[in-house]
Amino acid sequence: MRRKFPGRSQADRDKNAMTDHYSGSFFGRRVGKPLRDRQARLLTDFLPTIAVDLEQPAPSNLAELFDVPVKEVWLEIGFGGSEHLLHRARENPEIGYIGCEPFQSGMAKALTGIADDDLKNVRLFYDDAVKLLDWMPAGAVDGVYQLYPDPWPKKKHWKRRFVNPVNLTRIARVLKPGCHYRFASDIDTYVDWTLAHCRDHPAFEWTAERPADWRTPWANWPGTRYERKAIREGRIGRYLTFLRVPDRP
Repeated sequence: MRRKFPGRSQADRDKNAMTDHYSGSFFGRRVGKPLRDRQARLLTDFLPTIAVDLEQPAPSNLAELFDVPVKEVWLEIGFGGSEHLLHRARENPEIGYIGCEPFQSGMAKALTGIADDDLKNVRLFYDDAVKLLDWMPAGAVDGVYQLYPDPWPKKKHWKRRFVNPVNLTRIARVLKPGCHYRFASDIDTYVDWTLAHCRDHPAFEWTAERPADWRTPWANWPGTRYERKAIREGRIGRYLTFLRVPDRP
């Protein structure tokens, strides 16, 4: 039965559902199918050598996390199967990428690709992105990707969507003014949800000027397994770019 809000209009109730946020984790179970032997070894032995360690103070310049010189640092929140993360790291060796993913299978795939290609410009965080964002210094990253996140499609679960006012403030804090937050989804309600929340947040402006700006993926887009699944099932991805505007006095 739908919960009633005495004295509130339908519009007010819908607004309440749109602005509510969740204080727990924004993902479900973390472990799926058993890992192969090599994947298990990489998770045990290799991950600690490239993991972002929140037990240590964050450097004022996140470029110090990498063993090679990097001129920018980008963050991918929830890299899934790591197709996009690995592609960007290979094509841009001068950029450092921090990938965050709580699911074991995705982390294992990323570790395999990083080890096979000997990528020195990738660091990983195997936990909730909220913890990583809170650890990072302000204005520390040059871009943020969030691609095909869990849409939590049932309305009663919308509060578990990662995009909410509190997390957008977290992203805005670490993102340099003039840089971009990029979001992709094939779920119309989540696209609308994200547009509404970023519209209402003072730190972000949607950059689209024509339909092609949000219907077309970004340059050198490699695709992801979630995007391919969406296409097979007849859904269309939307690609939103938001500008981090300077804080107003």
